[in-house]
Amino acid sequence: MSSLSSLTHFAAFGLAISAVCGFTSLPHNHQSHAVPALFYSNGGAAGAAGAAGQDDIKNSDRARIERDLEEAMDNDWRLFRAKLLAQEKYYCIEHSDPKLKQQGRRNRSHEPSSLFAGNLIAKQPKKNNMEVLYNDDPFVSEAELPLLIPKTAIDKHRWAHEIPLIESGSVLVANERLGGIFHQTVVLVIQHHETEGTFGVVINRPQEGGLGRAVVESDSNIGLSLKMAFQKSQVTYGGPILPQDYHVLHSFGAVTGSRKICPGVYIGGSEELISQVRYGEMDPRRAMFVKGHSAWEGGQLQVEIDQGVWYNAAVSADLILRYAGVELQAGDNPNDLWTDILSCMGGMHEDIARRYGGTGDSRRAMP
Repeated sequence: MSSLSSLTHFAAFGLAISAVCGFTSLPHNHQSHAVPALFYSNGGAAGAAGAAGQDDIKNSDRARIERDLEEAMDNDWRLFRAKLLAQEKYYCIEHSDPKLKQQGRRNRSHEPSSLFAGNLIAKQPKKNNMEVLYNDDPFVSEAELPLLIPKTAIDKHRWAHEIPLIESGSVLVANERLGGIFHQTVVLVIQHHETEGTFGVVINRPQEGGLGRAVVESDSNIGLSLKMAFQKSQVTYGGPILPQDYHVLHSFGAVTGSRKICPGVYIGGSEELISQVRYGEMDPRRAMFVKGHSAWEGGQLQVEIDQGVWYNAAVSADLILRYAGVELQAGDNPNDLWTDILSCMGGMHEDIARRYGGTGDSRRAMP
């Protein structure tokens, strides 16, 4: 699919997006597009949504405690899934064709050694423990073999792998042949429903200057308080729909008016975040504002994935929030998220990153 037809699908979404989990329609001068009230960054609609659900309101202290506990306990089901996939791949390599087995061992001989391009980092013993354990215990059944797989050590800050199903928090990595405004983009899926549609934002098109400069240079719904509190926060191009609207992504926690997208990643809650910045509890550089959004009708995104327009992947929260002030890790490419994620995914994706990557996020033409 060409980038032009992809953009046409985005633009043709229209009123259908209003069906996605409580989206509310905008006035006619907004071309009848709609966005979820939760995501308004000026806090008006977000405040109304919070008032409508008083039982769900959480103060900022509780949000931070919950976030810290989640991190301390490694309570991230996506990371757990990544570990299982890494172990499964290790098992498949060790019990496959000898040539593939030898190839897998050669891949693991590089530093840092890797499964999924080394960024599901799996440090394995040089000795084939599976074979040793199996030979030592002749009563072990085939079904019990996975229990003998040595544990893999995953870098929780830097991992990525392809997944078969679209889910909130997954990312869409543009095919290397996709051109136009979506060339080498990474889109974070905010909300997905098979029949009602999908809402997402591009997260790797940073603009020069902070929020203060972006608001001055273009039309926006940003209020003065939000602008002053987050004037140095990074702004990225989120998509072609409603470019005057901004949505805030952060890792601060589930504050009032926000929504958890996946472990460690939240959207919204700008009113409460303003207070935390004023109290000195939050660094405004740890928030990222996305300008506009992208959307698909029900079933449309899956068709595009099946056609190879996008690689659907699960990635670490640190990769998602690359432009929201996360601490960079060894091996990170701070200016090329598209290449970085594909490299983390490994296999053919790593080859694609090596062949087509390197142009950098900020150097690409902005819409």
